Amino acid sequence: MPKESILVVEDEEDILELVKYNLAKEGYRVSGATSGEVGLKTARSSLPDLIVLDLMLPGIDGLEVCKILKNDSKTQHIPVIMLTAKSEDSDIITGLEIGADDYLAKPFTPKVLIARVRTVLRRKAKANVKETATVRVHDIVIDPGRHEVTVAGEVVDLTLTEFLILHLLARHPGWVFSRYQIVNEIRGEETIVTDRAVDVQIVGLRRKLGDAGKYVETVRGVGYKLSE
Repeated sequence: MPKESILVVEDEEDILELVKYNLAKEGYRVSGATSGEVGLKTARSSLPDLIVLDLMLPGIDGLEVCKILKNDSKTQHIPVIMLTAKSEDSDIITGLEIGADDYLAKPFTPKVLIARVRTVLRRKAKANVKETATVRVHDIVIDPGRHEVTVAGEVVDLTLTEFLILHLLARHPGWVFSRYQIVNEIRGEETIVTDRAVDVQIVGLRRKLGDAGKYVETVRGVGYKLSE
């Protein structure tokens, strides 16, 4: 059975070929694009299982590409791993805030690349099969089977990461999860993210939940919980 399909969007030919080679060696079906415009067109036509996206692209940059993908119902479910030469928290958080699922700072080793890809794809598969029972807390209804969240009957559009965080908290109302526990639960132990990145996801989740966002509570010095 063929492995998942991956689209790599990278304007530097040597990096593009290196990434494609290492992914193909692991058995993935890999395609490439050297600009944001071509990347968007390819993503919409082929609907890959994952996109590895460089942020510094000519024309439409990677952040804009990610934003467009995550605002399109046809492509918003596709996980995105950002490639960036920048390692500052602000750059990473910007990408995560608009819907990227993980990041990889250049330079990186093939081993780390493959680990991140496996983790994100495993999360995607886990989200598709894990606990299909509908969860109801307050006026929030989470349907894992349909990957849908409603608040007071209105559908709320969440990124994959936001959905997984909410689903985790809602399955254990009243329980407090540290940022470390949240990362390990939804991304796997190989993933390295900052505490601030988790905070950004929570801020986005609360905003999208509207009035129901108040149920996602901060436990100072510990982490987050969904109130009972």
